[in-house]
Amino acid sequence: MMLEVVGLCTGYDSIPVLYDVSLSIVSGESIGILGHNGMGKTTLLKSLIGALPATSGTVRFDGDDITKLAPHARARRGMAYVPQGREIFPALSVYDNLRLGLVKTGQRPADAVERLLTDFPRLKPLLARLGGSLSGGEQQLLALARALAGNPTLLLLDEPTEGIQPSIIDEIAETLVLLRERSKLTIVLVEQNLDFIAAVSQRVVVIRRGQ
Repeated sequence: MMLEVVGLCTGYDSIPVLYDVSLSIVSGESIGILGHNGMGKTTLLKSLIGALPATSGTVRFDGDDITKLAPHARARRGMAYVPQGREIFPALSVYDNLRLGLVKTGQRPADAVERLLTDFPRLKPLLARLGGSLSGGEQQLLALARALAGNPTLLLLDEPTEGIQPSIIDEIAETLVLLRERSKLTIVLVEQNLDFIAAVSQRVVVIRRGQ
């Protein structure tokens, strides 16, 4: 089992958000997380990556208990997270944004970036541009490519289609399906675009009031 969550509870300060959430995902599977705003979708992803500590329950990754691990330790084990809003570095070039995704890998930046550009060709003519000068869709492609630079086995995506043009939405869906089929990439996708979630996900989990 790639990811196993058992009885996960968490929240913000004294406000509980997730109640006894359990799910399991096998390697190479893509699942969608659906739910209205405020139901706990983003909270679940933050808890999986370790940005929000669990108050109870267990998160296991590749058979190991990672419930108390920090986000950077989870990243080293093969987890990657693309948050809502993308959070690229706007004052750095596209190339330098991609280089930052390679820090833990020891790969030569030139070789690794060239590899990434085969999956994200739209970024190739933009390498010298500042991240903040890109369109919303281009920034989303950059955030996704940066997350994949470290060769993760599990990718967590939060609302990747928010505020971007339809042509790039289709491009992202095609790229994610290709990566899942070619590299056995496991994907957890929080999304409200039903066409996109249907194109990328093999099954869907619905969160309602934190459960």
